[in-house]
Amino acid sequence: MPKSKGFRYKSRDVLTKPKGSRQGPNPEIYLREFKVGDKVAIKINPAVHKGMPHRRYHGKIGEILGKRGRAYVVGVRLGNKQKILTILPDHLSSWGG
Repeated sequence: MPKSKGFRYKSRDVLTKPKGSRQGPNPEIYLREFKVGDKVAIKINPAVHKGMPHRRYHGKIGEILGKRGRAYVVGVRLGNKQKILTILPDHLSSWGG
């Protein structure tokens, strides 16, 4: 039987939290607002499965393009392509760069 290559394939280290910090998301995450044009870092929070981007985008810097419900539309460069992602704020953090 062929090996499964699902959404969380080879993500054991990327999508695990350190031993002492296993808890749900902080409420402050939902009070934070991003404006169109803001730069954000994509940091996947493995405690929240909803609105999680693919692991290949973990650590990438993107730009907020708009808002769709509670989620944000983020543009990310991947090689020489521009990718459009819809991500919940649990997986985004401000980037001052």
